Amino acid sequence: MSDYAFDTLQIHAAAEPDPATGAVQVPIYQTTSYAFKDADHAARLFNLEEVGFIYSRLTNPTVMKLAERVAALEGAAGGVTCSSGHAAQIMALFPLMGPGLNIVASTRLYGGSITQFSHTIKRFGWSCTFVDFDDLDALEAAVDENTRAIFCESISNPGGYITDLPAVAKVADKVGLPLIVDNTLATPYLCRPIEHGATLVVHSLTKYMTGNGTVTGGCVVDSGKFDWSASGKFPSLSEPEPAYHGLKFHEALGPMAFTFHSIAVGLRDLGMTMNPQGAHYTLMGIETLSLRMDKHNANAKAVAEWLEKDPRIDYVTYAGLESSPWHERMKTISPKGAGGLFTVAVKGGYDACVKLVNNLKLFSHVANLGDARSLIIHSASTTHRQLTEAQQIAAGAAPNVVRLSIGIENVGDLIADLDQALSAATS
Repeated sequence: MSDYAFDTLQIHAAAEPDPATGAVQVPIYQTTSYAFKDADHAARLFNLEEVGFIYSRLTNPTVMKLAERVAALEGAAGGVTCSSGHAAQIMALFPLMGPGLNIVASTRLYGGSITQFSHTIKRFGWSCTFVDFDDLDALEAAVDENTRAIFCESISNPGGYITDLPAVAKVADKVGLPLIVDNTLATPYLCRPIEHGATLVVHSLTKYMTGNGTVTGGCVVDSGKFDWSASGKFPSLSEPEPAYHGLKFHEALGPMAFTFHSIAVGLRDLGMTMNPQGAHYTLMGIETLSLRMDKHNANAKAVAEWLEKDPRIDYVTYAGLESSPWHERMKTISPKGAGGLFTVAVKGGYDACVKLVNNLKLFSHVANLGDARSLIIHSASTTHRQLTEAQQIAAGAAPNVVRLSIGIENVGDLIADLDQALSAATS
């Protein structure tokens, strides 16, 4: 269906009528197991000689359709869904990594991702070097013989910084490594990282893709363009897999090697499975993705322009503003808009930020983003609390900053709510 426009794909991709019932909407297959036709059929499935369903920790028809739809929207060869965005990041790295190996990541990441890469992955014997990705020489210099991936966000959380994906991809190509891009904030409607040179794209489906704050989920899609066998650095994909009688995933499966490995080995052993009802909710959300993102963009731009002129505000980080240092980059990376998320520095510092949060009426004070409703959080005391102040500032979450996720309500009502809360916070 690649010939269709995005608005059509978000509804029709991987949505053929159900062969059993003719149902137009993807059914919820709430089951753990699937009956085999006979012993030979079961053996072929377990040996990856035939594609089918075995057990819902590995594959489920509802969950599979969601992965196929996200892959179609991203222009990817294939994909795998999992239980959360954080799970998706581990799923993306799992086939590439091993003890003693490392990744190079942008300093401008979601605070939870910084913690995951700074501390949690060390339990696997992996490590991470953080670099300002605007310094391409520093990025290249950070790569060593043990580096296996380069990681960034297309639009960063919380500051709304836009990564120069083509420039970063050029470095990744030069050093022979896959570029992994978290596209959660942009969604494939605003940015398709594969078109800018990304190898893998990860999503927290919890956010804009679902769009209503009901489920958690993650996804990894693969461009299918990276040569996993070229360097010898990715033996999980290029060398014989003992659990499948010496199958070489890349040799046997080509562009689908990463996807099949993530299902047959990653989900089998890590068990980060997405539940079918959650997948169904996300499929429903994706059907209106373009409509919602247009409204998020329009509202965020209007609110950011109003805040930028307000004397109670030090600065606004929204890339959709002409004053933003990332505005020109947005025109190339995210030409339909800068999304619905940005940060605001409030005069009065930490205390004023807390008062602002406490006095808002329409904005929900939650740790999520990407809902239809508008959300706010003071990152330095919550999502980025575990970081040092220097790390907070580098990530765009300084103590005097709040993060706004602008929803699809009436923009006049949102501005009025911010106005009264700012008066209370800075009086």
